[in-house]
Amino acid sequence: MLASELSLKTDSLTSEISLSAMVFSRRGGFEARRLLLSLLLLAAWETGSGQVHYSVAEEAKHGTFVGRIAQDLGLELAELVPRLFRVASKGRGDLLEVNLQNGILFVNSRIDREELCGRSAECSIHLEVIVDRPLQVFHVAVEVKDINDNPPVFRGEQKVLISESAPLDSRFPLEGASDADIGLNSLVTYRLSLNEYFTLKVITKTDKSILPELILRKSLDREEMPELNILLTALDGGKPELTGSIQIQITILDVNDNAPEFDKPGYKVVLFENIANNTRVIQLNASDLDEGSNREIAYGIRMILPVSEKCMFSINAETGEIRIYGKLDFEENNEYEIQVNAIDKGIPSMAGHCTVLVEVLDLNDNTPEVMITSLSLPVREDAQVGTVIALISVSDHDSGANGQVTCSLTPQVPFKLVSTFKNYYSLVLDSALNRENLANYEVVVTARDAGSPSLSATASVSVEVSDVNDNAPAFAQPEYTVFVKENNPPGCHIFTVSARDADAQENALVSYSLVERRVGERALSSYVSVHAESGKVYALQPLDHEELELLQFQVSARDAGVPPLGSNVTLQVFVLDENDNAPALLLPGPGGGAGALSQRVARSVGAGHVVAKVRAVDADSGYNAWLSYELQPAAGGARSPFRVGLYTGEISTTRALDEADAPRQRLLVLVKDHGEPALTATATVLLSLEDSGQAPKASSRASTGAAGAEAALVDVNVYLIIAICAVSSLLVLTLLLYAALRCSAPPSEGACGPGKPTLVCSSAVGSWSYSQQRRQRVCSGEGPPKADLMAFSPCLPPSGEDCLSPSSEVSP
Repeated sequence: MLASELSLKTDSLTSEISLSAMVFSRRGGFEARRLLLSLLLLAAWETGSGQVHYSVAEEAKHGTFVGRIAQDLGLELAELVPRLFRVASKGRGDLLEVNLQNGILFVNSRIDREELCGRSAECSIHLEVIVDRPLQVFHVAVEVKDINDNPPVFRGEQKVLISESAPLDSRFPLEGASDADIGLNSLVTYRLSLNEYFTLKVITKTDKSILPELILRKSLDREEMPELNILLTALDGGKPELTGSIQIQITILDVNDNAPEFDKPGYKVVLFENIANNTRVIQLNASDLDEGSNREIAYGIRMILPVSEKCMFSINAETGEIRIYGKLDFEENNEYEIQVNAIDKGIPSMAGHCTVLVEVLDLNDNTPEVMITSLSLPVREDAQVGTVIALISVSDHDSGANGQVTCSLTPQVPFKLVSTFKNYYSLVLDSALNRENLANYEVVVTARDAGSPSLSATASVSVEVSDVNDNAPAFAQPEYTVFVKENNPPGCHIFTVSARDADAQENALVSYSLVERRVGERALSSYVSVHAESGKVYALQPLDHEELELLQFQVSARDAGVPPLGSNVTLQVFVLDENDNAPALLLPGPGGGAGALSQRVARSVGAGHVVAKVRAVDADSGYNAWLSYELQPAAGGARSPFRVGLYTGEISTTRALDEADAPRQRLLVLVKDHGEPALTATATVLLSLEDSGQAPKASSRASTGAAGAEAALVDVNVYLIIAICAVSSLLVLTLLLYAALRCSAPPSEGACGPGKPTLVCSSAVGSWSYSQQRRQRVCSGEGPPKADLMAFSPCLPPSGEDCLSPSSEVSP
């Protein structure tokens, strides 16, 4: 206790001592000093104990002051209500109450000590005072003091049979009165009304109980006085004293001058409780020196103490054998006193008396009781070790080792029991909780006594763990690759991201959003969007492979906890090429404009001579940009002396020209790519056949035109093989470098810019015709624009129903 609490408690006890000293001052100085010394020792003991003690007299009026409990416990009046100050007690909880305004403990309803504790020497009301924030438990004992409110009571009328030949100083035991009070209040003395035949003598037994006896002082004469009525008055030791009286009816009998006698006046028997019914307790034997019917004896039980409505013993009237006639329960009563009469059959009959003391021994027949109160549920998963979950109290009605109870918990749980007082425990958190591992614990409290065999009882507590937002949403993998065909419809669904949060309820509610950045001159949100709830990614506009081959961005997943947690995933969207660009002809002239290709040819040229060349490019890539050339049949089915190279576009003679050939030849060359469906363009070539005298000049002019064209565009055939090898090597090197950078370099924001032109020429077996200068762009948020990646996309059949390529079906 705190010093202030001890001081207050000492003051209270000092006041009680002073009051007691005043009450008992009439009994003399020595007795008062002895009582005062005892009370001082009691005050010193209570001050050093772990409980707050008060006392109150029984039958105190409603509102009677008991003690300033809040002040004695060190609690402020202002914090009683906020800290949920409450008082609990076993049994009747309405006897005492606390005024939360002034912290005073007062009497709430009538307290009857005899009803509460019977004849027990000590009688206390044990209270548990509980406050929260933080949780504290105080134990308060209120001693109920006895007052003299019960007068002595006799059991009923008493009849005494006395032989007229009874000698003087004969003793006749009477049934004493009982007083429900204790101590001095129950100390009964007796007073006999004035008469000339009997005096009263009081016998004090070994258990300090007092029994009255009649002592014959004058011989009786039945013929003169067959009956005598005497008033017996019982007085208790209370102040003021209370009395009770009974009329004793004395019947004087004729001479049967020998009463039965027992072997000894008292017997003692020890039995275990719960012994079987009809078990023999003792065999009594009494003898009578008379003859005939005056010698025949009948046994009977005169009284059993303590007085009870249930008869626990029976006696055989002929044999004197006493047997169990009920169930002995140590917890109900541990000792019985049986007063037995032995009455002869003389006329008049005479009686002998003895007392049988039956001591009942305890058996372990009561299982412990477990009571769980003040549950603090549910428990947050981030609760600190040592947090109090519940308060537990145990009890056992047995005594000794049979009533000593120990508590234990279910193994493998993160809780433990901490003893706070005798038979009181706190269930506290012993280790950290994780709701994601286990959200509910069934904690079983086992109470076991020390009896043999021991008995146990269990009580279960369901401890629910409440969620805390300690897990961020997690994607199945850090990066996804998606293939999308170009020219997709706006709003097309291209992918679905999904993240899982191990938390519960709103802490597991995941929403998705784009990590905004710039893609070239435009915002990322103008290209794609993500649905906040489903995680579906949509392309907001048609994508163009020729403009954007790779779009790389991040999607953020964030939960609804407080504070919210989140994580990101990277999406690489590759735009696949479709055959959406027809071949474009490159004709000589200013800017390579549209028109026919004109060329002069000498008639003297031989077979296989190249007379002209058709040049064309395709803005697509891969097979979609691979061009082939066909010579359209001449009108009328005439066979032309010229042919065109399938992949080179070179027009050469198939035979030597002669005079029969028309001087002006008009050729139609069909240029076709390898896409599905294939796209075409038609080139018109005008050839003028001249004699050999004019051929050099014409040839010179043709050479001059060809030289101009060559100056504008380098001949594709020269670089075909070199370009193929270079592109292949560059592709492998670029992929390796890109993978290394992705693994080692942290992400950085960047914009998409123009790259270097890439030239792909034809090979001996075919042509990846990509002769037009075009700028390749790979757009991502991971760094600067990449222009060194050239990928040959497969030629896929067009589809307007799905934006996803078959190779982009990647489940998250």
